[in-house]
Amino acid sequence: MSPSAKPWRFALAVFAAIVLAGCAGRPLMPTPNVYHGAEEDTVYPELPVEHKSNTVDLLYVSDRKPEIDDNGELFYGYGRSPSVAFGSAIVLIGENTTWEALVSQSVVAERNQRLELKMGAITELGRFPETPHPAVMIDEVIQRDPAVIKQAREVEAALHAELSRRLALANKKEVLIFVHGYNNDFNDAAFTLAELWHFLGRERVPILYTWPAGRGGLKGYAYDRESGEFTIFHLKNFLKSLAAAAEVDKMHIIAHSRGTDVATSAIREVFLEAEAQGLDVRGHFKIQNLVLAAPDMDFDVLLQRIAAEKLGAGVGLGQITIYTSQKDKAIGIAQQLFGSLKRLGRVQAADFTPTQAESLKQISDLQFVEVQGKSDRFGHGYFHSSPAASSDLILVIRYDRLPGAEHGRPMQPKGVNFWVIDEDYPKDRTKPQ
Repeated sequence: MSPSAKPWRFALAVFAAIVLAGCAGRPLMPTPNVYHGAEEDTVYPELPVEHKSNTVDLLYVSDRKPEIDDNGELFYGYGRSPSVAFGSAIVLIGENTTWEALVSQSVVAERNQRLELKMGAITELGRFPETPHPAVMIDEVIQRDPAVIKQAREVEAALHAELSRRLALANKKEVLIFVHGYNNDFNDAAFTLAELWHFLGRERVPILYTWPAGRGGLKGYAYDRESGEFTIFHLKNFLKSLAAAAEVDKMHIIAHSRGTDVATSAIREVFLEAEAQGLDVRGHFKIQNLVLAAPDMDFDVLLQRIAAEKLGAGVGLGQITIYTSQKDKAIGIAQQLFGSLKRLGRVQAADFTPTQAESLKQISDLQFVEVQGKSDRFGHGYFHSSPAASSDLILVIRYDRLPGAEHGRPMQPKGVNFWVIDEDYPKDRTKPQ
């Protein structure tokens, strides 16, 4: 190994260790500040009985390769599958925890009971044909095999039926989609969505979009990065399928780390396709909120997608919220690896040039939020591990709050479309009404 290669390999090894997330179980995220001392019936009002338990049933969509463990149980590793599956993934919050006990522990700053997240049954309910679809010659014209197209439509109908069943139980006819990041295995991504859905009031249908990440090791980042490229076509098809589901009123998308590149790439491409077809992008895709948490993306690339290619114009009446942190060690190392002038996950208001700041003025729906104060050990999962950051996420998605104290989000303005929150946010503990 050359001397110049050693620092790079060491940084990559540290980076892999920092964001390694796969685990058998982990504690439930801290209670968001905004819920401290709240009345239980204001946090979880009028839920259907099916949602009042420590069992969280997630709808998942995945192009991970299915495998069978030593006990004959289905699981998904980091291998890539050319076909997309959907199904049910069960996450348990605590062991034999009653609903009453779970709710009481969800509104206190200091819990007297440890609530461990554990993976339950994973049940595959349907699988689409492999892509690319095979071609056949019909009337001297090369076309996609009609039999395969018919099969794909039948699977899509089954997916829509399952989604319809879940929407019937939801307080809001909306979906909450989570796209995880680098080196996340299936379980850890499911844990994150389960706890987010729990603290977002269990109001919408939670959907885990999980792609082939989690190989680990020195080559793991490169593998996962290319898996992110691999999955974009499948995510695009899924977003188009959701848009075609008339029962879905709104979509809320949360993407983390490398998942932000996956999500914005897919959204950008479906928007371009829709515009070419003359569709009303906002009305067709019904994306209310797009949240990019700890984004592992080049700053300039994001500005091109949002501003130059007008990705922001396709998001509906909500907003695009980008969470950043100077304490994010994983993004700091990624910045060294790629030699970026700035990784998006560590951007500050002072990083914008006058020209960029002027462009941001034209995109009122785009907001940057710098999270200061305490977080998790490596500062990369703060969007759920920081009670301040999770509080803001709740105010954005659950309560449709715009930035600023006058809108119920008492943040400190720091520049054009840029805000700062500290670990005590929101200081006045104003309970959302």
